[in-house]
Amino acid sequence: MTMHLVDGGRPRFGPELRRFGTFLLGELKPRGRLLTPFNVITSAIVLLGGVLLVIRFAKGLGSITNLSQDVPWGLWIGFDVITGVAFAGGAYVVTFMVYILGQEKYHPIVRVTVLNGFLAYVFYAGALLLDLGRPWNVINPIIGNSFGVSSVLFLVAWHFMLYMMAEFIEFSPAVAEWLGWRRVRRVLKALTLGAVIFGITLSLLHQSGLGALYLMAKGKVHPLWYSEFIPILFVVSSVFAGLSMVIFEGSITHKVFHHRVGQRLRATHDDILRGLARICAGAMFVYLFLQLIVFVHGQRWTYLGTGWGAWYLLEIVGFVGVPAALFLSGFRKGRLPVIRAAAVLTLLGIVLNRLNVSVIGFKWYMAERYVPTWMEIVVTLAVISAEIWVFRWVVNRMPVLSFAEVDRTGEGERRVDIVAA
Repeated sequence: MTMHLVDGGRPRFGPELRRFGTFLLGELKPRGRLLTPFNVITSAIVLLGGVLLVIRFAKGLGSITNLSQDVPWGLWIGFDVITGVAFAGGAYVVTFMVYILGQEKYHPIVRVTVLNGFLAYVFYAGALLLDLGRPWNVINPIIGNSFGVSSVLFLVAWHFMLYMMAEFIEFSPAVAEWLGWRRVRRVLKALTLGAVIFGITLSLLHQSGLGALYLMAKGKVHPLWYSEFIPILFVVSSVFAGLSMVIFEGSITHKVFHHRVGQRLRATHDDILRGLARICAGAMFVYLFLQLIVFVHGQRWTYLGTGWGAWYLLEIVGFVGVPAALFLSGFRKGRLPVIRAAAVLTLLGIVLNRLNVSVIGFKWYMAERYVPTWMEIVVTLAVISAEIWVFRWVVNRMPVLSFAEVDRTGEGERRVDIVAA
């Protein structure tokens, strides 16, 4: 920001601040047509979701949910948090490959992947507040009032908070470029590697921590899904869940925001998808092997002849084994439609697995089963819609899919296309 001087050499920030304010107001204006089918539908969902949330906070959880003392965690935890965090796993996997393993070909998707992960944590952590009977108590683990250091939730809360900070630092160079703060960008860029290492550590901890929550629910989670190895299974599945989301969202983003895609990303997009498919296939075969060991070790053969056994096989074979084979076939033959289909099946399988652990298979022996109300579903859709709105706003304004920096050489300044923050 350039400073103007007045008499006596004192800096005058007024003109620059006004210019900066005008810039921000201009950026807040919508771009493109407002009356599109997507905007109309999501606006109605968000508006209705807002009304339902007012009712929820005015009259309590029981006013719009089917939660009870027997089933205190429902759709908002099972899908918004436990499933959503698995979908956000692509951020720590991609940054690990790029910054630690030096896989440069994945550089073009680093920023958009980190942005997706950051928004997922912000919105899904926000959705967590909807499910708390006394949401104001969420501050307790931070300020030291009733720390709860013996609780797994204490670790998960701190992991969530610290990881969101780490991801913001990872993405912050893009914000600095958008605002034209070159010196600030250099400082933030220097912090990236440390934030990545810290973020990867936190990711592994809280991905497993969410699984560890159910170690205390032995006897409540169906034996086909309960195991002492749930934390490990959650970590491994977060790898292919996160990368499948990267493939799914990346394919949509590549088409919807084609005008924002840089040359290098456009040229390497297909090769990136093939590489991610290979990694997904490998992680899924590891997951299947671990599931086999857990199944045999737990002596669960008697359950296969039941309806629960058929449901379990549908998850393992139909939504893990089949997409793993499709990923491998798509990688070898270079068939992108097959890879995208495998990614969709994998995402459905992750939703099924997390809900089987947290909702469907939880207290499976009860006569009355928990079924979410239509209002719970609308609120979940409203959270997803709001996240997409913010993602679209950021991508349309900030250098996420393509950006450039000034490269100072001996011959002067030249603009170069770069692909990583």
